[in-house]
Amino acid sequence: MFEPSTGRIGVAARPRSVDQQPVPPDPGGAAFQTFVARLHLHIGLFVGPFLLVAALTGTLYVLTPQIEDRLYRAELTTEAQGPARPLAEQARAARAAVAADLRLVAVRPAPGPGRTTRVLFADPALGPSETRAVFVDPATLVLRGVLVTYGTSGILPFRTLLDNLHRSLLLGEFGRAYSELAASWLWVATLGGTLLWAWRRTGRLARRSRGHAGLRLRHRHGVIGVTLALVLVFLSATGLTWSRWAGAGIDGLRDTLGWTTPTVRLTLGTGEAAPGGHDHAGMAMDGPAGADPAGRLDAVLAAARQAGIDSPLIEIRPPKAGQAWMVREVDRAWPSQVDTIALNPDTLAVTSRADFADFPLVAKLVQWGIAAHMGLLFGLPNQIVLALASLGLIVAILYGYRIWSRGRPAPGAPPRTLAESWLRLRPAARLGTLIAGAALGWCLPALGASLAAFVLIDALRWRLAKARSPQPVPAE
Repeated sequence: MFEPSTGRIGVAARPRSVDQQPVPPDPGGAAFQTFVARLHLHIGLFVGPFLLVAALTGTLYVLTPQIEDRLYRAELTTEAQGPARPLAEQARAARAAVAADLRLVAVRPAPGPGRTTRVLFADPALGPSETRAVFVDPATLVLRGVLVTYGTSGILPFRTLLDNLHRSLLLGEFGRAYSELAASWLWVATLGGTLLWAWRRTGRLARRSRGHAGLRLRHRHGVIGVTLALVLVFLSATGLTWSRWAGAGIDGLRDTLGWTTPTVRLTLGTGEAAPGGHDHAGMAMDGPAGADPAGRLDAVLAAARQAGIDSPLIEIRPPKAGQAWMVREVDRAWPSQVDTIALNPDTLAVTSRADFADFPLVAKLVQWGIAAHMGLLFGLPNQIVLALASLGLIVAILYGYRIWSRGRPAPGAPPRTLAESWLRLRPAARLGTLIAGAALGWCLPALGASLAAFVLIDALRWRLAKARSPQPVPAE
């Protein structure tokens, strides 16, 4: 939602055109409106490419569930009929597909008929947060395939690729600055564009230039932005929770205010450990039969169901030495089922639990916000809304560049700068914008650094323009 301005809101600079006449200034707010328009233009020019990439990759990402169902149909589904075999047998069947020394880290039982069980192993040959997943037919124990999954959500390779592309352009930690830059500025561009649209709807310009081709283009650009404003601001806010610098600040604020998401305690306290200080968690899978954690999977599942873990989408994680088993629900749809419990490795009694119903309101909102950002909360309707919002943002950005190309100053004309429009503000307004910029820069470091960069560039352009402008001839 960006466009050029000539100093009076909504008038694109087209030299020597009779279509556009100067609009009388509004002494009450024209200067501020011009400043907002300049800022909106700068955001669009400099941050627009990053927003465009984020929108393109985000559109692909929200459509991945349907794509993956087809792409990994052989691994995710089965046509075999009959009752499921014990989880212990399924986990041992999966071990045959991987090296004997790999540690079992989790099992995700088949969520329903026609679906496979996923058995996850830690593999030192993989990258951080990656596991090797073996897919097993729960009825026949036939191995359906092996894939690498990523993160606690266990996303598959295609979505992992899109996730890394959306988050970091496949450039690792260095590339994460791009997505944080886009998320930091998206809400500012959206709110600024909404203000510009509202001013034009109620100002004299709307009455004087109705029907002009440039205004029709600007109208489409503004309508798209205003229509999608709430969704775009939501995507910006939730996207920042994953960011490198702003995300760390958000986490710190949540810790300070006690808004963190509750988690279970896995470390066993006094009287909770297995006799002799041993438990079934730290034993290797290739050890004696009694030390095999796979042998207890069915008992752990039964205990979890009895304790209220009733979602078909669950994950069972064998414990490490001195810790408890963990069973968690992984269904982020509505209603969210993300309860987690810890079970004593000997008695299978519940030692700790974190139920979603008991989460603080902010923790629930964060959980719902992240799920909605990923297109998981309401299933297909959530995906459609996000896809339309991303496509709409792409169109708005392209419209914005078209508006800018039509309204650029003529060759040799002085540039229209942000510095010049800022200096025309009243002193109180200048002070207010400085305070607001400093506060936003402190809270959102990527926004602050980029704002400082293009303000310096803009100020340099302004100084050069002043130096090249004709000097008045002194009177004799």
